[in-house]
Amino acid sequence: MRIPRRQFVLGTLGAAVAGASGLARAADFPERPITFICPWPAGGSADMTMRALCNAAARQLGQTIVLENRAGASGMLGLRAMASAKPDGYTIGQIPISVTRFAQLGSVQLDPLKDLSYLARTSGQTFGIVVRSDSPYKTLKEFVAAAKAAPGRIAYGSAGIGGATHVGMEEFALAAGIQLNHIPYKGGAPALQDLLGGQLDALADSTSWAPHVKAGKLRLLATWGETRTRDFPDAPTLRDLGWDVVVDAPNGVGAPKGLPPAVEARLRAAFRAAAASPEFIAACDKIDAPPMYLDGPDYEKYVAAVYRKETQLIERLKLRELIAKG
Repeated sequence: MRIPRRQFVLGTLGAAVAGASGLARAADFPERPITFICPWPAGGSADMTMRALCNAAARQLGQTIVLENRAGASGMLGLRAMASAKPDGYTIGQIPISVTRFAQLGSVQLDPLKDLSYLARTSGQTFGIVVRSDSPYKTLKEFVAAAKAAPGRIAYGSAGIGGATHVGMEEFALAAGIQLNHIPYKGGAPALQDLLGGQLDALADSTSWAPHVKAGKLRLLATWGETRTRDFPDAPTLRDLGWDVVVDAPNGVGAPKGLPPAVEARLRAAFRAAAASPEFIAACDKIDAPPMYLDGPDYEKYVAAVYRKETQLIERLKLRELIAKG
């Protein structure tokens, strides 16, 4: 059917005006506060660093960034909420790298290679195994010996089933030839409180435990990085002790897929500057978290590489069976 010339011209002009209006709105971004979804409880190590990062990014953007904690499902509850938001840049959040695992396990209906916009990888995490200072386990070797003598009796807490701390601990247990009793939580903070309260024998977590180790309330048996940490140089790595296990699970910032290019560029620039800010570096130093910045495109490539590695890890650790058992 032939479209009348006047109707065609008006339609073309309307599309052009709408497009120009969209570009103008993107250029003015942000015009109101931004919501940042942190998928972990308040008070944990991820929450601490993300708040500092958001404060620094807010100064770059000239708008407030409101951090909203939505904990649960090993970080996937908050991630789902962020991914399903309108892709206008006003809802962003932390991306737990464990989404590469949960997506393949079917625990989250989200494709990390298709459903997210990647803005910045920011920092790694220092993970470790800690016990109370009055624990009978003075070293990780003693911990392993006790676990071998009483399979399934030693209870440890983690931030949730299938998360980095759970999978890292199970990978270590497999390498050490031991069986532990895993108690999952909705984040590291409540698990830490139960360890301090005597409800757990051990905790696998990032450095929410650091102040308590320094205060003498907890004992750090080992860290999980490539090298020993700056704050705890006397604590051996798992590799130092003969187990070839390394876990660092870098944090990153993302948004729903489909951001306007100008908005994405603005957010990437803001978080690039925030990741280098004294405020964020100080927050990372406080919990011994190494900076691991990558810009959005390189961060997306990193996630794709981790996704491929997780495919092998899922089979080796029989994670589908572990999750089925709960």
